[in-house]
Amino acid sequence: MSIPLHLGVRAHDFTQVPLQELIEKIKSYHFTHIQFALKKSFPDSAPSLTAISPGTASYYGNAFRQAGIQIAVLGCYVNIVDTDPHKRAQALAAFNTHLRLARDFGASLVGTETGSVGLGFTTDNFTEEAFQEVVTSVKAMVAEAERFGVTVGIEAGIHHPLYTAPLTRRLLDEVPSNNLQVILDCANLMSPTNYFHQEAIITEALKLLGNRIAIIHLKDFIVQDGAIQIVPVGQGWLEFEPILRYMKYERPHIQGILESTPESHLRESIALLQRIYESL
Repeated sequence: MSIPLHLGVRAHDFTQVPLQELIEKIKSYHFTHIQFALKKSFPDSAPSLTAISPGTASYYGNAFRQAGIQIAVLGCYVNIVDTDPHKRAQALAAFNTHLRLARDFGASLVGTETGSVGLGFTTDNFTEEAFQEVVTSVKAMVAEAERFGVTVGIEAGIHHPLYTAPLTRRLLDEVPSNNLQVILDCANLMSPTNYFHQEAIITEALKLLGNRIAIIHLKDFIVQDGAIQIVPVGQGWLEFEPILRYMKYERPHIQGILESTPESHLRESIALLQRIYESL
């Protein structure tokens, strides 16, 4: 029996539409799981990330559940290394709210990137001090996750304090808890200079992070004017073969989530991924 490719999508890539319309759109592409960030899809239901109630979580969780749609990632993308202590405390409080309500949403994993120690791009993110700030915040997040029996999903990004697979592996070693898992986005590991070696970078990430990878993000990129530009899946330069091979043979049934692919490109992108997957 061949293992199917399990694809989902970020709900807010359908833009802000009424809940029932969103559900119908998700079902029309035969997606059975999503990444859901309440504030991005339904901002009126989340005037503040710490004000989300169990009722709000159950309302959306039940609607998706009844439609046969699982929230594979509950998105709470906050800056966990903000240098302003008050803003960092707010970010961690927002994340902890999502951890506490994850079960009401019907999710078991809450995901975030690390954020940045400065506004926009800064080389200060590439210091040992910045990495240690990540460790400090993630330890606190994981302790809270353990209390509620849910999982923190951490995602690396090329301009963040967590910007390579080896650093991500080091974080896993320094926070030794199975309640910490990885959301792997290989496009996030690419830079305008290293993408020439992307197969080696992807292979290294899959080897180092192994079975701590909980979710695979699938997005694409090009380099334009010396900078990485994200494009719909299939319109760029990412080598999807090693990722899909890993999904098929090493972690069968692992969930993939299409990211930054507008609805106008979805069918084409899905068909491409399926075609590559089936050829492996």
